[in-house]
Amino acid sequence: MTASEPKGAPTVLPDDSYNRALVENVRPPTWTNPTPAGRYNLVVVGAGTAGLVAAAGAAGLGARVALVERRLMGGDCLNFGCVPSKAILRVAHVAALVREAPGYGVAVDGPPRVDFGAVMARMRRLRAALSPTDSASRFRSLGVDVYFGDARFVGPDTVDVGGQQLRFSRAVVATGSRAATLPVAGLAEAGFLTNETIFSLTDLPRRLLVVGAGPIGCELAQAFRRLGSEVAIVSLDPRLLPREDPDAAAILTARFEREQIALNLGARLVRVEAGPEGKVIVFDRGRGEERAGGDVILLAVGRVPDVEGFGLEAAGVRHERTGLVVDDRLRTTNPRIYAAGDVCSGYKFTHAADAMARRRRRPASGATTSPPSRCPSRRSTAPCSRVGRRGSRASISSAAADASLAPRWSPATPARRSARSSSP
Repeated sequence: MTASEPKGAPTVLPDDSYNRALVENVRPPTWTNPTPAGRYNLVVVGAGTAGLVAAAGAAGLGARVALVERRLMGGDCLNFGCVPSKAILRVAHVAALVREAPGYGVAVDGPPRVDFGAVMARMRRLRAALSPTDSASRFRSLGVDVYFGDARFVGPDTVDVGGQQLRFSRAVVATGSRAATLPVAGLAEAGFLTNETIFSLTDLPRRLLVVGAGPIGCELAQAFRRLGSEVAIVSLDPRLLPREDPDAAAILTARFEREQIALNLGARLVRVEAGPEGKVIVFDRGRGEERAGGDVILLAVGRVPDVEGFGLEAAGVRHERTGLVVDDRLRTTNPRIYAAGDVCSGYKFTHAADAMARRRRRPASGATTSPPSRCPSRRSTAPCSRVGRRGSRASISSAAADASLAPRWSPATPARRSARSSSP
């Protein structure tokens, strides 16, 4: 293997025609890395939402840009987040409407019969159809040099990729985040899924245990319940969506109880047991050990910034438990290097990564930036939607409406339509 030949493309499971088409776009197996010629105006490390927006924007301003990705272009949003989750949530919403149809005066012949295999195949088809927007060939057509491989800073202005040295005037670290785990006895041995693996399922779990009551846990708990799984949530948090309005969380709690999602909140996980009858989470809510059984465990306890293995110390870039240390211009402790997205943000959502990258792409290319403004956000559970500030300065509007139809707004930066215009 020469320096310009990246390692082989990963296999996305299940290995069907849709996932092979996805990989062909976002991690082409036959891709040959370009040979760097001179110093780049901008090197972007990470090809998720923030990285793609930064690279496309800088190239559009005439900069010489290199984009480095070690896994799949499109990041979590395309591969393990927005696109697959919302495809499944849409089907779950349809199934719920069919169940509720008699209440609207619409007669149906019994409860809906969900073909989970077909639901997941539809998701993979839609994801593959969207993938050209985030593809290596598209970004090459925009004038971006696309490299696949492990990026490692070897100096304050140099990144190594597979033995090739990419020198830069400016860089953006947009390496994103990964699913957090828990040091609970027996959890690793029993096995669990995260947002990066649950969309590979082809059979519907009869019983799903969701650990975590944040946005990911709540969205997927409701989706799988509506698709036919028995679902239980176990969380240390005392209520659903602990970072959201208590009134909204109360409305969602009532809805989950009506949909027969078992809620075990304020629960400290003691251990996980595995046996022939499935997996059991043992937890304690202050009144002795309790147990919740299931066939599959989904771990959804937050996100951890992806900072290991990039040689950040060699570049003089400081990071903490919460991610890269940046100033109010998103500049790291190395004035040549900026950051955007989950790796430096407390708001680990696609819209926030998009907005941050838009703030940074102009100064990273030598242009000026704009001041912070407002950025849309959403929770795709039903019901509960709101627009405005949280807490005493906010009011819940259309509380009985489907949250997928109305955004929530929170202080950040304008999130205009991105270079990834086909992605939801």
